[in-house]
Amino acid sequence: MKIHEYQAKELLRQYGVPTPRGVACFNVGEAESAARELGGALWVVKAQIHAGGRGKGGGVKVARSLQEVGEHAAKILGMQLVTHQTGHEGQMVRRLLVEEGAQIVKEFYIGMVIDRSKQRVVLIASSEGGMEIEAVAARSPEKIHKIWIDPVAGLTDAEVDAVSRQIGIPDVSLIQARACLQGLYRCFVEKDAMLAEINPLVLTADQRVIALDAKINFDSNALYRHPEIVALRDLDEEDPAEIEASKFDLSYISLDGNIGCLVNGAGLAMATMDIIKLYGGMPANFLDVGGGASKEKVTEAFKLMLKNPNLRAILVNIFGGIMKCDVIAEGVVAAAREVHLKVPLVVRLEGTNVDLGKKILAESGLPIISASDMADAAQKVVASAKGK
Repeated sequence: MKIHEYQAKELLRQYGVPTPRGVACFNVGEAESAARELGGALWVVKAQIHAGGRGKGGGVKVARSLQEVGEHAAKILGMQLVTHQTGHEGQMVRRLLVEEGAQIVKEFYIGMVIDRSKQRVVLIASSEGGMEIEAVAARSPEKIHKIWIDPVAGLTDAEVDAVSRQIGIPDVSLIQARACLQGLYRCFVEKDAMLAEINPLVLTADQRVIALDAKINFDSNALYRHPEIVALRDLDEEDPAEIEASKFDLSYISLDGNIGCLVNGAGLAMATMDIIKLYGGMPANFLDVGGGASKEKVTEAFKLMLKNPNLRAILVNIFGGIMKCDVIAEGVVAAAREVHLKVPLVVRLEGTNVDLGKKILAESGLPIISASDMADAAQKVVASAKGK
């Protein structure tokens, strides 16, 4: 789950991380009032969407008068902001953050993710703030520094001081750097985050270290422990189909292809998408119905896939372990009948009660294309999508 920059900063402030003063706004009048309330002679008007690269897309503007604040707010609000993370269709801007300006001397990158190979949170730091860390890694890998954090000891003062010096934070600002990095770590762990970035972390002219931008993504599997995080969810920023899927406990992600995929298990789902591409097709979605899918869940899964106007064929690929093949077969037949399926349907079943499942499909009277294995299923669904 993602949240907006202003929400991430509010959260970080609870952990002692210094940020610029700012106000979230939803219309031009609020933006002007926010600038007036903040005072000063320099403000930043920032689009709030769940994507990076906002500045390059025209979604971040500096204002040197209240009039400019209003002008920038009017231009940014309602715009379809296109960045490298939104795709060509862009994302409509419905919220703004109006923030006080800062006299920036130097920018740094700070990020935290989970390194599953070492089973620890890893701190990533670089002197190249304001840039994507992937670009820095490709161009100047020597400028990236990492600390694998001991979960018992936490992020120590010594570790923070060492990495701060490595990226160029002066000794006079080390105490503030500790507040930023250790606060970010505590937030990451206590709120079950998957990703936390401060990019850029900046050094100001008066030697302050502050989080100028913030991005936090959370582990959706842990949200039951954090109703305060769930309350920050902005459904306007999410795919309507994915929102609908979450109501039925389906893992669904829309993609750009035309072949719908209904699979049980994330690993099998990814393998299914890979083999579709191997045989020249393009998946229209990732859809994992889980290990205990009912007929109702399968029906809802079909309805979700059929909302895609580009859909040309569907592949159901099930390995029956906990999920029995006869149950999934009954669900497929019921769903196909309820939604009046008009596109070709290829089904590959394997595992528990597979013979009974195949019998149910064969006796359904529906034009279901049976496949013997994954390669056969992929070739048949790709051919069906192409009208062959």
